[in-house]
Amino acid sequence: MSIKKNTSRPSGDPLFSPVQSRVNFPQMERDLLDWWDRTDMIRKYLNRNEGSDKRWSFIDGPITANNPMGVHHAWGRSYKDLFQRYKTMQGFKQRYQNGFDGQGLWVEVEVEKEMGFGSKRDIEHFGIDRFVEACKDRVRHFSEMITQQSVRLAYWMNWDNSYQTMSDENNYTIWQFLKTCNEKGWIYQGTDVMPWCPRCGTGLSEHEIVTEGYKEIVHQSVFVRFPLADIPNESLLVWTTTPWTLTSNVSAAVHPELIYTKVRQGDEVFYLSKELLSILSDDIEILEEFKGEKLVGLAYHGPFDELQAQHGVEHKVIAWKEVSETEGTGIVHIAPGAGKEDFALGKEFNLPSIAPLDEFGNYIEGFGWLEGRNVSEVNPDIFKNLEHKGLMFKIQNYSHRYPVCWRCDTELVFRLVDEWFISMNELRHLIADITRKIRWIPSFGLERELDWLRNMGDWMISKKRYWGLALPIYQCECGHFEVMGSEDELKTRAVEGWESFAGHSPHKPWIDAVRIRCSQCSSLVSRITDVGNPWLDAGIVPYSTLGYRHGQEYWNEWFPADWISESFPGQFRNWFYSLLTMSTVLENREPFRSVFSYALMRDEKGQEMHKSKGTALDFGEAAEKMGVDAMRWVFVLHNPAQNLNFGFTTADEVRRRFLLTLWNTYSFFVTYANIDHFNPAIAKDIMPSSEMDRWVLSELHSLIEDVTSSLDNYDAASAGRRIEEFTELLSNWYVRRNRRRFWKSENDHDKLSAHKTLYSCLVTLTKLLAPLTPFISEELYQNLVRSADPDAPESVHLNNYPVSDSAQIDIRLSQAARLAMKISSLGRSARSRAGIKVRQPISKALVSLRSPDEISLLEQVSPQIAEELNVKEIIPLINEGEVLDFQVKLNPAIAGAKYGSRMSDIADAIQQADSNLIAHKVRSGSSIEAGDLTLTPEEIAVTVSDKPGYSSASDAGYLITLTTTISPELKDEGIARELVHRLQNMRREAGFAISDHIVTYYSASTTLADVIRRFNSYIKEETLSLEVIPDTLPDDAYTEKQSIEGSEIELGVIRAI
Repeated sequence: MSIKKNTSRPSGDPLFSPVQSRVNFPQMERDLLDWWDRTDMIRKYLNRNEGSDKRWSFIDGPITANNPMGVHHAWGRSYKDLFQRYKTMQGFKQRYQNGFDGQGLWVEVEVEKEMGFGSKRDIEHFGIDRFVEACKDRVRHFSEMITQQSVRLAYWMNWDNSYQTMSDENNYTIWQFLKTCNEKGWIYQGTDVMPWCPRCGTGLSEHEIVTEGYKEIVHQSVFVRFPLADIPNESLLVWTTTPWTLTSNVSAAVHPELIYTKVRQGDEVFYLSKELLSILSDDIEILEEFKGEKLVGLAYHGPFDELQAQHGVEHKVIAWKEVSETEGTGIVHIAPGAGKEDFALGKEFNLPSIAPLDEFGNYIEGFGWLEGRNVSEVNPDIFKNLEHKGLMFKIQNYSHRYPVCWRCDTELVFRLVDEWFISMNELRHLIADITRKIRWIPSFGLERELDWLRNMGDWMISKKRYWGLALPIYQCECGHFEVMGSEDELKTRAVEGWESFAGHSPHKPWIDAVRIRCSQCSSLVSRITDVGNPWLDAGIVPYSTLGYRHGQEYWNEWFPADWISESFPGQFRNWFYSLLTMSTVLENREPFRSVFSYALMRDEKGQEMHKSKGTALDFGEAAEKMGVDAMRWVFVLHNPAQNLNFGFTTADEVRRRFLLTLWNTYSFFVTYANIDHFNPAIAKDIMPSSEMDRWVLSELHSLIEDVTSSLDNYDAASAGRRIEEFTELLSNWYVRRNRRRFWKSENDHDKLSAHKTLYSCLVTLTKLLAPLTPFISEELYQNLVRSADPDAPESVHLNNYPVSDSAQIDIRLSQAARLAMKISSLGRSARSRAGIKVRQPISKALVSLRSPDEISLLEQVSPQIAEELNVKEIIPLINEGEVLDFQVKLNPAIAGAKYGSRMSDIADAIQQADSNLIAHKVRSGSSIEAGDLTLTPEEIAVTVSDKPGYSSASDAGYLITLTTTISPELKDEGIARELVHRLQNMRREAGFAISDHIVTYYSASTTLADVIRRFNSYIKEETLSLEVIPDTLPDDAYTEKQSIEGSEIELGVIRAI
């Protein structure tokens, strides 16, 4: 690591710490974490803009403090850190407040597992107060763990000021929201059939089920006879995937407009949909076909009429247009007490509701032999019972998506319960108006949120559990209920129990000591026992964390948030929705101006990450093996609208492609800067001396402009791609094309300009990268900047973000350089096709361009192309026919059907025309005249081949052709270049430093010796040889035997004294 004390150096000492070519990124990161901690750098960063008059408000979506942080959390937290760092470097004052979510079923389930509890009864035996305290302890424990993991991620927040959704302030602010809802008439207690977890003993809201509550499960479905009441041996054939609900059947539904059949099979007659006759055997007789409306009103015997719960129920067929004929029988069993749609249908037809289960999924009184038995174990006995009564037709395995508890994985049942709701009838339209004022990133988020608002039901806000928001609803036996809006209101209304509650958090069981008097009948009233939906906890944070209840000056300063961010698959229905709802109720304002969302993380094969399958990736392990910067760079480059396949291979790719390219460029600079004792302070007034310097500085300022624009638009991926593109240009074009300027022995103005230019690019890159890859940017900054200037900001993260200087952007120069790169790339392809080695000079390259305007650009960069391709001369090519042979003919696949019998005449006309001219028109997209016809370019097939002595490559309208004839002089120069290459490799193998001068000895054939004599000066300059001596190789020399172009040579090198 390159952190240095600000001490002066003896004159002549290297300014920069040497850089190893091999770098252990995780170790570098650990060293920097230690240095940041010792220097209190996070606090300095947090206080950097305290006096700024610019504000940027971020509200954190609270991370669940219930387990360690995973790599999927690191993805989202990297985005949050990135944009906060960016705004910090731009001078915006911020709050830097992290959030922890800690109330609700997710915590309860984990505490139950720790304690070995199997049901709610165990909690009550243990003591609700002790259980709630255990939940709090778990949240505190994982809050601290996630804090430390976030610091390892370089997520810089005010960790002493993290908010907790379990805090008193958060809970009491929700009370205010609920009271406001009640004042508007939106809170009500309703009876409905809800998804219910029998293990957790609570209902799940529509939001929870839709988001993550389904699994592919195989169940035993049954086809059951429902005998008609007045017609012997005739039955409705009914199908269900939930046999346990047959005990509560009250009706059967048919589609009034679909075609049904009356079918004889053996001695029995069945009624079912015509489209579903395949469930019967082939030996059937169709007696009648009719519309379903004919069946409406028929009475039948229910499958469990013998149960007490069924006494008095009249079973009849009803009409329902939602009945489908895609599966089953087309006749649907209806149990309003055990199905949500059934319940709604029951209200429409005034059907009785028979609710079979208690909160633990056990059959209640009235269900005979099933009473007290759990729903999870009764299917086999139900099948036997149906078989015994002659009602079972057949059993069939059925695979379908079925709801499960998202916390404990138990299959859900549907249970008739009393719950508390917020009505959405009026509210959904108000929320939609607010939603349209917000910028959604990706843009499809707006429609997804609006679609949810259009189709969602009322918001169920109650849960029959223990740990969570104590709903401040006091319901009297007279039917009246009231909602407390604050702790002060509750204290004022309390008539008993306040002393017992005082000093405790507003949670069960302590708050339940407080009782008030009913304002209608003056009876003593206790709070309902329910706790709140956990999304109330997270949705209120733009109000609770900004002191909304305590005077609104601070709240007005920071509300609404400029930006929030969370993963989108579920949050449209959860956090985003709850934020919008609660803010609409309280202020009828948008709680945030922009929302940035991202998809799901998968393993490298695109599969879900699961601990049980060994595909989950621990954050700590990932950070220590791949490094956080590599991890963050993967996140930066990814399109957030798509799922991210993530793993060690993914990180290795970006480390090799980008981080190591940047590191090697940095290492190159430091190595040669130290050799030349470069000091940026001395070079500050040096102006760029070469076109290459001006070009790369133009690219640098274009980069600053593009990256700033991208980050302003919350587009990290585009910013990252531009930085990666520039880093590649810097390494593979600027540094590679300018190596001789750094290698040469003269410390002249040109060399100083090269050093200063590369230094400027690297320093600017550290600042551009600081929000994206905090570690490597700090490492480079400390060595490049703080080593040279002790008065510079102490950390890269305390710098201002770079600002582009438009005066340095030369668009034409950039176009010229890109032309040089394009032509050079094609030239390398042409050389490869001809089988000519890269170190073998070639006499000419002929270049055809897309437009005459590019000829002047080609003249400008011809020296670069010539050097890059090892070509002596670059010549514009006007007539491609000089180097290429063209064969043109009609394309029969396209022209045949169009011209038919005229094909032969057209073909003759084409053969008589100038093939070069036709080929040029085809390649430029122009039409071709053939006799009295005008042909399109697609109707002509062009075959191109090189003329003898040439090798060509073309792409996107560009063509380069190399001459392939090698003169004796060029061949000898190629041998000299190859010899230099061998000597440079020998220097490395001998362990010489880059700056070491050497003496070279050789023993060679006459042919090779003659080449060495003629190119002696070139060889000495390129290899830092003081002498190249034809003599016996000294014993202390590093020696190798080589073969060059079939001639043997012995080479020896010695470090010069």
